[in-house]
Amino acid sequence: MTASLPEHLRIQDLAGRRVALWGWGHEGHAAYRAVRARLPDLPLTLFCNAAEAEDALRLGDGLLSIGHEASGQRLAQFEVVIKSPGISPNKPEAVHAAQCGTRFLGGTALWFAEHADDGQMAHTVCVTGTKGKSTTSSLLAHLLRAAGLRTALAGNIGVPLLELLDVQADAWAVELSSYQTRDVAASGAHPQVAIVTNLHPEHLDWHGSEQRYYDDKLALVTEAKPRFAVLNAADPLLAQLRLPDSEIRWYGDAQGWHLRGDALHRGDVCVMDTATMPLPGQHNRSNLCAVLTALEALGLDALALAPHALTFQPLPNRLQPLGERDGILYVNDSISTTPMATLAALALYAKRPVAVLVGGHDRGLPWDEFAETMKAYAPRAIITMGQNGPRIHALLAPMAAVNGFLLDAASDLADAVAKARAALPEGGVILLSPGAPSFGAYRNYVVRGRHFAELAGFDPDLILGIDGMGVR
Repeated sequence: MTASLPEHLRIQDLAGRRVALWGWGHEGHAAYRAVRARLPDLPLTLFCNAAEAEDALRLGDGLLSIGHEASGQRLAQFEVVIKSPGISPNKPEAVHAAQCGTRFLGGTALWFAEHADDGQMAHTVCVTGTKGKSTTSSLLAHLLRAAGLRTALAGNIGVPLLELLDVQADAWAVELSSYQTRDVAASGAHPQVAIVTNLHPEHLDWHGSEQRYYDDKLALVTEAKPRFAVLNAADPLLAQLRLPDSEIRWYGDAQGWHLRGDALHRGDVCVMDTATMPLPGQHNRSNLCAVLTALEALGLDALALAPHALTFQPLPNRLQPLGERDGILYVNDSISTTPMATLAALALYAKRPVAVLVGGHDRGLPWDEFAETMKAYAPRAIITMGQNGPRIHALLAPMAAVNGFLLDAASDLADAVAKARAALPEGGVILLSPGAPSFGAYRNYVVRGRHFAELAGFDPDLILGIDGMGVR
């Protein structure tokens, strides 16, 4: 009789078990390599599409079987399924298999279980939030390295944790999406520090409801129980949190790290002017307050490290000015996947005539607050596109004529750029800030940003990768 699975699974615990991989993206590849490195003789089944199956077959792994249909009955044949983060555990087939006893987990859970020392994760900072988590993670790694620490930057930001399974580092800056935060708690690990930047509705199609999204996101602090929880005091949902198992360190309030205009303060002490930081918008610079609060929680001298933020290289596809063509500035904010992010981008260019391109994959997010804001602060033109473009267009149509902004619908991104050009005078801004994911039309937001650069007449290779990923 097979022994029951331990509560917190490590890779070695998979020995002799019926194990499957579900998904063959970056995370799926990393999970396969990590399992093979520890358990070279373990039979595995991979569930993926036909194109991915061809790639997997080229591995020549005689112990790897390929399955195309991940039905509930098929998944239920396995004791453990290591799934990629983008696959929701709320899918009917996953729910069915889980009810039959199949354990689902992600690579994030396996990595944390491997590295936790009696559950404690010293020198590990996990970062999540609806927006700002990538900038915060990258800036954190930048300042940790400025402190002389060999630092790993990994996770949702682009390097799966399992790719760094046997890597040694002095500190870890780990970005986590809402798809991964429960994995930390499932591993039994307690990070030394966890940062939550803000909460707005997102990924409702994956989570099933707005409340489930919040619960899943906050599992990083409510269930993983970090030693320190660094929270944004300006976020109304976070401000209500009470965490009896963690010490809360607030930022964005008058007692801690906060901004007064462009001036960075620690309490009443003015530390420096952030106007020259390579981060557009005050909402972006507030991430520095989160990072400095986390550094203090780690026992580092945040006051001394703060000036190093001036040498931070900003992330691509995030309010990224590509340059001017024929008197028009093109700004690539392809990473924008919520209406709130689009509103923040518009606020940055409020003093210039703007044509904003909105719409993409429809996850059911409400655009009502965006529409309400347009009654008073509308740009010159709004061009809708993508799967949810018609829904956004219908919501905005009643107020477009009354409030004096142009509203037009585009068939695709190329059409949207052409319509935006026609709507703007010299000195205007074409802002790609879709407020929606790229799925369907593009593989990811990076590909969407590259296409926008091409349409604008710029070399897409200028949209550089994120600086500092991995260990250095």
